[in-house]
Amino acid sequence: MEQEVIQYSFVQKFFLSLTILMGLVYFSWWFDFSHAGNWLLYGLLFIGEIYHITMALTFWLTIWPYKQKVYPSLNAAKVNLSVAVFIPVVSEPLSIIRQTILAAKGMVYENKKIYVLSDAYVAGRNNWQDIEELCKVLNVECITRKKAGGAKAGNINHALSVINEEVVVIFDADMKPKSGFLQKVMPYFSDPAMAFVQTPQYYSNQEANSVTQGSWEQQNFFFGPIMIGKNNYNAAFICGTNVAIRKVALMQVGGMCETNIAEDFLTSLMIHQNEWKSVYLPEVLATGLAPLDLLSYYKQQLRWTRGSLEVLFVFNPLFKKGLTFMQKIQYLSSGLYYLNGLIVLLDMMIPIIFLLYGVQPVSSSTTSFALFFVPYMFLSLYTIYIASNNSISFKAFSFSQASFYLQLVAFWSLITRQKMKFAVTSKNKIEGNFLYLCYPHLVYILLACFSIGMGIEREGLHPAVLANVAWVIFNMTMFLPFIAASISWNRELSVQIQPAI
Repeated sequence: MEQEVIQYSFVQKFFLSLTILMGLVYFSWWFDFSHAGNWLLYGLLFIGEIYHITMALTFWLTIWPYKQKVYPSLNAAKVNLSVAVFIPVVSEPLSIIRQTILAAKGMVYENKKIYVLSDAYVAGRNNWQDIEELCKVLNVECITRKKAGGAKAGNINHALSVINEEVVVIFDADMKPKSGFLQKVMPYFSDPAMAFVQTPQYYSNQEANSVTQGSWEQQNFFFGPIMIGKNNYNAAFICGTNVAIRKVALMQVGGMCETNIAEDFLTSLMIHQNEWKSVYLPEVLATGLAPLDLLSYYKQQLRWTRGSLEVLFVFNPLFKKGLTFMQKIQYLSSGLYYLNGLIVLLDMMIPIIFLLYGVQPVSSSTTSFALFFVPYMFLSLYTIYIASNNSISFKAFSFSQASFYLQLVAFWSLITRQKMKFAVTSKNKIEGNFLYLCYPHLVYILLACFSIGMGIEREGLHPAVLANVAWVIFNMTMFLPFIAASISWNRELSVQIQPAI
């Protein structure tokens, strides 16, 4: 059953405070350098813990229970700004485009006009005229770009140059808005300083298979406590779809940023630099499709990772004027998240190195370390669980952890200045097995099994060996749902799409 509103609960201050306290106690252990064994490995782990400290602090800060912003009585009748509804398309099936157009036409708001922004011609698609014909049949305007450049952002900017409406509302080709979308969103623009209103991305096909389930759980956590928390600091950002943006605010920063494949993220930063306001409305007002296969998921995450890392290293929020301190922290934490791949790789390899060569990064006993680490770990997991309104599962953690390799690929492409093209996430399931995407994970599992045998053979069931074996098994277990999702299983459900009429 489709949920109407993303339900969330504030983390109880007691548990969050206890987690912070235990986190500080645990982190203090690492600052006692008498625990160091091999200084190189200890130093690497220490760097990793600094990263974990930073991400934990920004996460706790984001989800700390604040009173939600209270806006004055919002009356849709008082706002009659003209609205241009943009539906950017390029290679999506006509059936999906048709459904979104009909849903957009059904939105209750008089002063609106619907535009389908077609990039099918510049992308060399054979169906570009079919899109124009569909728009004629449904009585909406089609803006077909004839000059390429800037991908989705360029498509939007081209349309901005030919329309006169005051507010732009963007829906991806698969995101069908509810009839009340504009009634809920437009009243916020009664504040002349309001730049944009972002709403969640809800996946209507979340139960289709393991990929859609894992993808949805990650999205649900982001559009739940994370974006709600960012909203407290006027730091929620544009997420590409299901968003309304004041045109003058967008034009003030030169339109959607065309130099970054995460154009929405960087454009938001630039708008906030100009001291505009934003709102995140945590109510499901449009429904779309999650990636149906691991290849589509991989490409989507790779695009988000590369774009966010570029914002971090090329447009570092800490040095941007016009942002408040908390806005800088929120943008910084969003970019830093995608460095997780480096830290995961480090955490994966340290126990392997010990099992293979007997080199210990720490000299303290396993029991001593566990007394600091275990309480903090369980409290952290519990905090995340209740912050997600008891909805996050092992699969979401698995997909996040197993994405380390694509994050490394994105990071490498950035430092070597390789260009990465914008790729639209497929709306249909791409058939086939994508086990090759899991080769790094499979290699790790083989290496881990070999290292376990080596460690036990050399030192027996010593506590240090058992502790490192436990870490290796944990890492292998985290990869299993991701690996399973790379294989096409006959039992998975298919998503039926109605043909265009």
